[in-house]
Amino acid sequence: MKRLGVDVGGTFTDLIYVDDESGTVLIHKLASTPDDPSRGTVQGIRELAEQAGVTPGDLDQVFHGTTIATNIVIEHNGARVGMITTQGYRDILHIARHKKPLNFSNYQDLPWQRYPLARRRDRVTVPERITAEGEILVPLDEDAAREQVRKLKEAGVEAVAVCFLFSFLNNAHEARVAEIVREEFPEAFLSVSSEVLPQYREYERFSTVALNAFVGPKVATYVRRLEDELRSMNVRTGVHLMTSASGVSTAQGAVERPVNLLMSGPVAGVVGGIWVGRQAGFDSVITLDVGGTSADIGLAQGGALRMKHLLDTRVGPYQAMIPMVDVDTIGAGGGSIAYVDGGGIFRSGPRSAGAQPGPAAYDRGGTEPTSTDAMVNLGWLLPEDFLGGAMKLKPELSRTAFEPVAEQLGMTVEEASLGAIQIASHSMVQSIEENSVRKGFDPRDFALIAEGGAGPAFAAGIALEVGTPAVIVPPYPGVTAALGLLATDTVYEYVTTTYQRVSQLNAPELEARFAELEDQARKQLEDDGIRADNLVIQRVADCRYLGQGYELRIDVPGGAIDDAWVGKVTADFHDAHEKEYSRRFEESDIEIPNIRVRGIGIMPELKLPELDAGGTTANDALRHEREAWFHVDGELREMRTKFYARDALRAGNKIEGPAVVNQYDSTTIIPPGLTAEVDRYGNIVIWVDQSARERLLGGLSAVASA
Repeated sequence: MKRLGVDVGGTFTDLIYVDDESGTVLIHKLASTPDDPSRGTVQGIRELAEQAGVTPGDLDQVFHGTTIATNIVIEHNGARVGMITTQGYRDILHIARHKKPLNFSNYQDLPWQRYPLARRRDRVTVPERITAEGEILVPLDEDAAREQVRKLKEAGVEAVAVCFLFSFLNNAHEARVAEIVREEFPEAFLSVSSEVLPQYREYERFSTVALNAFVGPKVATYVRRLEDELRSMNVRTGVHLMTSASGVSTAQGAVERPVNLLMSGPVAGVVGGIWVGRQAGFDSVITLDVGGTSADIGLAQGGALRMKHLLDTRVGPYQAMIPMVDVDTIGAGGGSIAYVDGGGIFRSGPRSAGAQPGPAAYDRGGTEPTSTDAMVNLGWLLPEDFLGGAMKLKPELSRTAFEPVAEQLGMTVEEASLGAIQIASHSMVQSIEENSVRKGFDPRDFALIAEGGAGPAFAAGIALEVGTPAVIVPPYPGVTAALGLLATDTVYEYVTTTYQRVSQLNAPELEARFAELEDQARKQLEDDGIRADNLVIQRVADCRYLGQGYELRIDVPGGAIDDAWVGKVTADFHDAHEKEYSRRFEESDIEIPNIRVRGIGIMPELKLPELDAGGTTANDALRHEREAWFHVDGELREMRTKFYARDALRAGNKIEGPAVVNQYDSTTIIPPGLTAEVDRYGNIVIWVDQSARERLLGGLSAVASA
């Protein structure tokens, strides 16, 4: 089977090609095209297929991870959304949960109000009402609904969100209004809550459905354009896109529910990192995926993905009540711009030079100092070896960019460059601590997976601070997220609200609701061409103690819902609650507000070829010996450093720091005092011991904060 994964980031578009039969693995990297991301995607597919000696039509699978939906939300440049809702509930999106980011400040922007998903003038109401029991209290006024649709059309909205109270119990009114929208305003993107998210929680449901409408037109245009381009290249399989829940969606599913693509790219990086960790013999991993614009941090204990709690499933300032892998994204990367703020504080990011103009060393018009320029000034990046020699850096431009900052701080250019690196690294350290220590996990029990074009350059320094004993640099770190697309299964998740108490369980009704969701999941997977023997159905229940406001996801058994089923769910929930909150209340009843079904189509296992064995020395891969700057024993020193070619390393090779390993898609930095070893799968494993930690971190904070 010939498979191709493509991950579009803010700076680069990364691709990986795997031929399962021949064992061929090829990677490709090109600058992203922010004006039209599909252009870079299609170009990359053409070029990588040519490199593989196949035509695009020979591809059996194309998987895609993208940040397009996330970027639309963060940049506030989505569609103009009109909302139709129940009379009297026009301002749910404005009021939200009546919480402020700063509790005691009377003067603050509320971001969901400053940048509303649907402006008040575009939020309209119609007479109708469904009760909390799902009964019709006020019949839908169809004439009024038709008039409001016409009003939104005349106003120039591009998308329409339909959200009525208790439609998750009875969708008759929403379904009828959806028909009217399709009759009166067929060109509008339509987002209907009972189709997108048939789940209770008033504000979160409204926000999610409005988000779906906000990103819908641009995402739909992008996905359809990409599908058309692939069809013109005779790609038979179409494209499957990574979702925030770590599964993949068909193009049609992405067009209908684009909100599920939020966090698509970062999630692929976590999946790829878990796969790499297992290969290297580490089940528990922290993934550090650093690109040009941002860094994505994920944690997987025992190789299991963590799902975000409902309170945390936000994108920007907006609530998105969708299943979402726990990934933290911060504005720190190779393109992060270093500067001195108005108060004289040295900072790095979150603003980035991006793909255009890029770091100063790229010679594309960028003049501001970035983390990449800092690495050039420190001698970590060789101008002639960047991107495998495909791009020539200009070190004089990096130095010129940093001179004003160094002068402001009273430092040398090298000191300012190291400071910029350490400030960016500290942001990543803080994020790792928030996702590990503050959630009850000890980083010393995890390996750090270095991903992205810049991850291997930052990872060893970060591991020294957070305490992880090993850093794993995959064979293709710059395209690990793209590799993650090939290492995942096809996954769809369906949810419905059903209020049940364990003590008063209505087993026949619960079984019937699970069966409805399972039928939807099976149908979707069969439509995707998944064979019955590769199809798995999983049940999930959202559980909470009676009286609690929020719930936890619990995997529940299939089959008959009987006393054994109840006992298993009860015990598992008590255990999960204790693990999450350090408390269990076994005398309390348990509520099940929602149930879910995950339909999984098992994909062929991804296997990469093993590396040829070599000796313990890596002399055959040594290409240069040059001076580079490192922080040792409390001071910045210029040290003789060895530079190795990644493609010449062999299994068993050992490298003593200071050293730099160059390859096409990334650069790995091994600080002085650390030792790295190449395993049989080609991973570079950097071991971080306590003595090196004490030597390399001594006095470091003074340089970073000067």
